[in-house]
Amino acid sequence: MHDLVIRNGTVVDGSGGPSRPAGTADVAIDGERITAVGKVEGAGRREIDAEGKLVTPGFVDIHTHYDGQATWDPEVSPSGWHGVTTVVMGNCGVGFAPADPSRRDWLIQLMEGVEDIPGTALAEGMSWNWETFPQYLDELERMARVMDVSALVPHGAVRAYVMGDRGGQNAEATPDEIEAMAKVVREAVEAGAVGFSTTRTLLHRAKDGELAAGTTASADELIGIGAALGEAGAGVFEVASDMFDPEAEFAWMTTIARESGRPVTFGCLQDDLRPELWRRLIELADAATASGARIVPQVAGRPASVLFGWGSSAHPFMFHETWQAIADLPADERLARLRDPEVRRAMVDERPQLTGIAAFLTSAFHKLFPLGDPPDYEPAPEHSVQAIAGREGRSPEEVTYDLMMADGGRGLLYIPILGYAHGDFGALHDMLVHPGTVLGLGDGGAHCGLLCDASLPTYMLSHWARDRRRGDRLGLEQAVHMQTRSTAALYGFDDRGLLAPGYLADVNVIDFDALAIDAPEMVHDLPAGGRRLVQRARGYDATIKRGVVVREHDEATGERPGRLLRGPQAAPVG
Repeated sequence: MHDLVIRNGTVVDGSGGPSRPAGTADVAIDGERITAVGKVEGAGRREIDAEGKLVTPGFVDIHTHYDGQATWDPEVSPSGWHGVTTVVMGNCGVGFAPADPSRRDWLIQLMEGVEDIPGTALAEGMSWNWETFPQYLDELERMARVMDVSALVPHGAVRAYVMGDRGGQNAEATPDEIEAMAKVVREAVEAGAVGFSTTRTLLHRAKDGELAAGTTASADELIGIGAALGEAGAGVFEVASDMFDPEAEFAWMTTIARESGRPVTFGCLQDDLRPELWRRLIELADAATASGARIVPQVAGRPASVLFGWGSSAHPFMFHETWQAIADLPADERLARLRDPEVRRAMVDERPQLTGIAAFLTSAFHKLFPLGDPPDYEPAPEHSVQAIAGREGRSPEEVTYDLMMADGGRGLLYIPILGYAHGDFGALHDMLVHPGTVLGLGDGGAHCGLLCDASLPTYMLSHWARDRRRGDRLGLEQAVHMQTRSTAALYGFDDRGLLAPGYLADVNVIDFDALAIDAPEMVHDLPAGGRRLVQRARGYDATIKRGVVVREHDEATGERPGRLLRGPQAAPVG
């Protein structure tokens, strides 16, 4: 008798190959492993009837920021609500280990600035029962969770640990400091870190306004640290870069990949100012990989965006004096003031003098859209605030204000910043289907007051494989493969992402016809009452982790079989 048998479902096994129709492939599970996929004659101690449903591997999300949350939240929400059974965190060069005790507050304000995670929540929620990265991994290992977690070593923390204030201020590292950082990284990878991450984008700034530590690091520093991965014989080198000089960036990235033998992955998004640059980046990555230096563009299933609302971290009126006078009031008092016609008139009439990204975010009404419920992440240009204002003979500011006042002052507006230069997902589609790319950039756990893209796994199926109307869809098998076998393989998680005998029993049973994501909502459930945008899913009949049902009909069961992953995971034998 099997522990669990899933019967009568349509099996989409994660390989990218054709699905197996209902009635032709049951899935049997014993312990934490899949033991049969096909016609299963033996009964199960528990059986799930998946008639009319999809049966897929659990999703592997390789770009999250649960570094703090994973130390206190066994549900690892909201990713756990969206069929995710494995995450990689520590991306973008920010995290909390290694951590000299005197640098803890500095690491919190770095994460708060770069990833918009409330510092008060981090300060109250984390135990700080670690200093070194191996000790941090030990702390992660103590908690049972609904999913497996793994961690990259973050450049910012390593720099601060080795260089002190100079590291945080982006001073040039000396050869001895580079050697010391490489030693820290090697020890971390040997203890189970799944790689190293850094940032080289001007958008990533600490709360104190400084560029994130490591942003301007020399090629020598990066190559020296990259060599540690080669010495350890494991790990992925992850990069967030503006790619102002692609050839220069690819020079050091290629050196790392070639000399270490380890893959380098970088965030690849469409930039409005350079809307075709992504093509060049993929060409450079393909050429490097063909030469023996594996470089993998990490692409997104939705644009890098911001959600504007009165409770968000940003909105078009955030620099207006009228707003700043009421911004710190309790939410109900603030809403009452916002309903005052005099406050509305003053707010929409003000025109602060702004430059740079602040000017763009507060005036790009042609790219600002009502998000709606259900949310529409691929809206047509005629649905923009600017277009609405033109049709109604009102100013864009008036339209924006009124849309944010909808739903009792909880209205959300959507501004796709990167990945929407042509007003649709055409570029995203081409990036997704390119054979050399990998899906990522969901940012689970981060940007708490600005967005919630942890719902990306659900969106990949509901929008890309079923509902898209403004261009080509993805095949269902393709959309599943992108976030199972493909993402798992990059990090050497060779025991998962595939429904086949011997593989880890991480499984989703999905009502594909009913699958949906709700509109984001702002909640205050982080430690110290910290706020975050969350987005719930509907349509997951079951999520199974290591053979245990952790969610059923979109609700937690209370089971927590997840573990810390230490480094690559071996493929099944035989």
